[in-house]
Amino acid sequence: MKTPAIGITLDSEEPGGYSKFPWYALRRNYASAVVHAGGLPIALPHETEHVEAYLNHIDGLLVTGGDFDVDPDLFGAESRHKAVTTKDGRTAFELAAVRAALGRDMPILAICGGQQLLHVVLGGTLIQHIADEVPGALAHEQPNPRDEPGHQVSIVEGSLLHDIVGVATMQVNSAHHQAAKDEPESLKVNARAPDGVIEGVEVPLKRFCLGVQWHPEFAISEGDVRIFAAFIEACRKSAPDENARQE
Repeated sequence: MKTPAIGITLDSEEPGGYSKFPWYALRRNYASAVVHAGGLPIALPHETEHVEAYLNHIDGLLVTGGDFDVDPDLFGAESRHKAVTTKDGRTAFELAAVRAALGRDMPILAICGGQQLLHVVLGGTLIQHIADEVPGALAHEQPNPRDEPGHQVSIVEGSLLHDIVGVATMQVNSAHHQAAKDEPESLKVNARAPDGVIEGVEVPLKRFCLGVQWHPEFAISEGDVRIFAAFIEACRKSAPDENARQE
């Protein structure tokens, strides 16, 4: 059975902490979730000019989350909330990678901030700060540890996500202050929190393009495990055979 290569986007950090020089970061469980599901994790440094070359060597793209936001200019916002922070270099790379992967119909799994980026790439806009825009909002930046549930989500019947997880509701973790705001024509909303906040999106016309607002790499539920398994299986089906890759 083929082992699909999965490109994983990295976070970027300024000097301090791990190194006195700029450094990349990736939480270990992103990679271990890929391995557990049967994939081979490949880290993708932010070399935007090499995006097409990266995609030539991977079978699927995993867009990770991070403690930063999509620049509101990218979705035409007239103002910027004071809570918004950006990482322009990382975002430029991920925009290029997602657009190129969509162009190839390469399987994509976008997590948390990655889901927000996917939403924007496909014409959507974002809530810049949930607490200020959603009356009665849940604590989407949960106070308890991220390896525990924060709230429940309802899964839309008939969606790809519902087909994968096989349940109508899931307990998920939550670590975000922004969220998808709308449902552009190319996207389908597949999950919502009890306060109405969008928690998942997918692209029906693609072979596998799924975004979730929570972090399934923590494997809080069986549904989380199934998300990674379905992603890796889609990548396996799209992967060239080993002889073709070597050629």
